[in-house]
Amino acid sequence: MLQDIILNAAAAAAGGAANNAEALSKMGFAHLMNEMMGDPGEFIVSWVVLIMLVVMSFGSWWYTIVNAIKNAMISKRADSIVRTFWETPNAQDAIRFMEEQPANEPFSKIALDCAQAAAHHQRHEGSRLVDALNRSEFIDRALRQAVTRESAKLENGLTWLATVGATAPFVGLLGTVWGIYGALIRIGATGQASIDAVAGPVGEALIMTALGLFVAIPAVLAYNAFVRQNRNTYAKFDTFAHDLHDFFATGSRVGDAPGKR
Repeated sequence: MLQDIILNAAAAAAGGAANNAEALSKMGFAHLMNEMMGDPGEFIVSWVVLIMLVVMSFGSWWYTIVNAIKNAMISKRADSIVRTFWETPNAQDAIRFMEEQPANEPFSKIALDCAQAAAHHQRHEGSRLVDALNRSEFIDRALRQAVTRESAKLENGLTWLATVGATAPFVGLLGTVWGIYGALIRIGATGQASIDAVAGPVGEALIMTALGLFVAIPAVLAYNAFVRQNRNTYAKFDTFAHDLHDFFATGSRVGDAPGKR
């Protein structure tokens, strides 16, 4: 009899281990995808949540890569372009240098708008335009519009990153809540509440929350990094715009020696 008890205990232990191993095998992402593809109608909410997270992730990485490349190129060229502009002895040569810059280079576009505003005001001396706005005010308005336009371009994609960072965890949580709800319904229908019956469905449901976090965390990090970089670029825009205003409105930059440029 003792031998029978030992054999039964060993069989129960082996069965428990097998059940635990089977439960663990049902908690993976691969098993969840197999179930979702096997019965799409039952997992319609899970499919919607998964597709939304994939779209959010793709959009976030797209804007992250595009903005990283754009900001790196702007930062690399900014000091060189501004320095070359001020070091060019002839104003016409400086303007020509700015016209040769790429279409997505912001500092050259600000300088060109300022130069065009100054030239436009000079051509219309004696008109109502000149009577209404003096040279300084006209150039200042053109610079404000140019800085606002170029600043808005830098913010392209930040709304998407902020939205994904704020909503992706909740989208994943929706998938988790719905998955747990369905798991509880299946458990109630079968009457089985053992670990192997509960762990699989609940573990699969929690995968959605993990996916939501995986989507949201990179988006938040990228958003914060770009906001910081843009803040530095905005400061450079303002400094360059003030120098341009002084030069085109008075003929010299603040701090320049008399007769310089």
